[in-house]
Amino acid sequence: MYLNVSHLRSMEALAETGSLTAAAERLHLTQSALSHQIKGLEQHFDVTLFRRKSRPLHLTPAGERLLSLARDVLPRMEGCELTLGRMGRGQSGRLHIAIECHSCFKWLMPALDSYREAWPDVELDLTQAHSFDPLPALRSGRVDLVVTSDPHTDPALVFQPLFSYESLLAVASGHALAEQAFVRPQDLAAETLITYPVDPARLDVFSRFLSPAGVRPASIRRVELTPLIMQLVASGRGVCALPAWALEEYLRGDQLRTLRLGKAGVHATLYAGIRAEDQSSAYMEAFLQQASLTCFAQLPDIRPPDG
Repeated sequence: MYLNVSHLRSMEALAETGSLTAAAERLHLTQSALSHQIKGLEQHFDVTLFRRKSRPLHLTPAGERLLSLARDVLPRMEGCELTLGRMGRGQSGRLHIAIECHSCFKWLMPALDSYREAWPDVELDLTQAHSFDPLPALRSGRVDLVVTSDPHTDPALVFQPLFSYESLLAVASGHALAEQAFVRPQDLAAETLITYPVDPARLDVFSRFLSPAGVRPASIRRVELTPLIMQLVASGRGVCALPAWALEEYLRGDQLRTLRLGKAGVHATLYAGIRAEDQSSAYMEAFLQQASLTCFAQLPDIRPPDG
């Protein structure tokens, strides 16, 4: 390829100044160097780029075509240079987030809104992770952050704790279990457990309560939306286990009761999983700080991360 950026800058300077002398001065070249460059272009393509006897000089159709290219390409290159510079300083980048916790929308959306105002140059995207395994996607770069309660030991990944919480069982106020202080795993063996459409292994009620006891509920009903889950529970069509902070807004009436999962309760920590190489990026650090601030401002019944 013969054309390069210096050719485009030369044509732009010629068009804007109207003379070889002024264009050379703007480009910090001698007039003879600029003239030699233009003649090289004309000889290579066998065209004339401007009429030399006109004052100010006028571009030929070939010169206008080259100027059009310059006005299209140069601003885009300059914009890319600025973006790359911001990325190099950690001021810009991409933050594609996958969430395993459906209830996280309650705090994540306000966190993203606040973050977007402060970091407008970061490309944001959000997806639910129930349809794919998010950690391989994080390692491969398909996503940049995973919100999960199930951290893994992986030297390529870092899991930043956000907050700790307790999961509770919600039942209808007239349910046979409603007056108990806590439930045992075997109490759920005859129940319909309503869950999000997530692999049971990723749900606290299975991984931390039922599965260790070798118990499965009589049936599992998968529902996408939290309000619908709570309506089904209130109408006696099943029970559900959710973080205490996710249940709080549905407990204001007298239709629901909550019980601890086991005498000591089931406690977990929510993490933001990121690639180790991104840990020191300014935009990533800023998002983790904003997420933490929003969580503790928005959510009841959470506490600082365990440990």
